[in-house]
Amino acid sequence: MPYVNIKVTRERGGPTTQQKKELIARTTRMLQEVLDKDPATTFVIIDEVETDNWGVGLESVTERRARGG
Repeated sequence: MPYVNIKVTRERGGPTTQQKKELIARTTRMLQEVLDKDPATTFVIIDEVETDNWGVGLESVTERRARGG
């Protein structure tokens, strides 16, 4: 029973419901095709993380984007 956790930063206006639906479908199909896993028992979780809670190097993504990085 595969469990896939996709983490993305929460952006203004995205990812959309349609994009999330596509991520779930494609990830499930990939596991079915590559590992012969049953889609009925494949779990795909999408976590949207606030940019203040996602760090790169010594700063948050919020700080990084504010300075154009």
